[in-house]
Amino acid sequence: MNQNDPILRGESITVRVDDKALLDDVSLGVYSGELLGVVGPNGAGKTTLLKALSGDVEPSAGTVYIDNRPLKDFDARELARRRAVMPQSSYLPFLFTAREVVRMGRAPWEGERGEREHGARLTDYAMGLTDTRDYAVRAYPTLSGGEQSRVTLARVLAQETPILLIDEPTAHLDLRHQHLVLQLARELASEGAVVVAVLHDLNLAAMYVDTAIVLHRGQVVVCGPAQESLHPDILGPVFGIDFALQPHPNLERPLLVPLPTTLSRQRR
Repeated sequence: MNQNDPILRGESITVRVDDKALLDDVSLGVYSGELLGVVGPNGAGKTTLLKALSGDVEPSAGTVYIDNRPLKDFDARELARRRAVMPQSSYLPFLFTAREVVRMGRAPWEGERGEREHGARLTDYAMGLTDTRDYAVRAYPTLSGGEQSRVTLARVLAQETPILLIDEPTAHLDLRHQHLVLQLARELASEGAVVVAVLHDLNLAAMYVDTAIVLHRGQVVVCGPAQESLHPDILGPVFGIDFALQPHPNLERPLLVPLPTTLSRQRR
């Protein structure tokens, strides 16, 4: 593999269900040290793209590669050592404790020398990063949606993979934890990880991601640097609402301010 090649790559990915294209000829590459944000309106294909990149959904056409190797060539254990996935929700009907759920992230590494001690340390570390240590002995189903989300993220971090695919990681979270999660994603990328995050909050995306891919009706509208992709001229037609740019008091990147009056004009 060439050092300049993307770690994770999708070529002409198409996913069809009942003759409907959920994704239509989507191509992208994500490099070591990059945080890629996936944005778009409901039904744009964001989650489907993440599932295709993770191997949870097999494309109807096109190929996903990790390290220039087709995803289908990986066995389940090998793949679990290369990428970790945080879904939108994790339903666990059994009364596992939060710590037990996080420790599940170590499953791909079971049997390795020193794993018991290393896995325990990494579990504690991941729970500390996600501010979930206080829930360690709580039954996972008794936690709030936001608490469950952070425990699931801790499981993903404990898996210790170079690729992280996270679907709406800030859903259900309060403001502090929204920024905590994306700061973690930013730090992981800065340490060399590949992070792909589906995000609904455009301003969180604008603040943290390096690259943004904008999807609409299963197709790529644009994929490029966040400050260029997350622009009112691009987002307005996609979301059906106008935006204005507002300088941020502390960051070089501006905020996106929606203009709801455009919705009332559309209804006339």
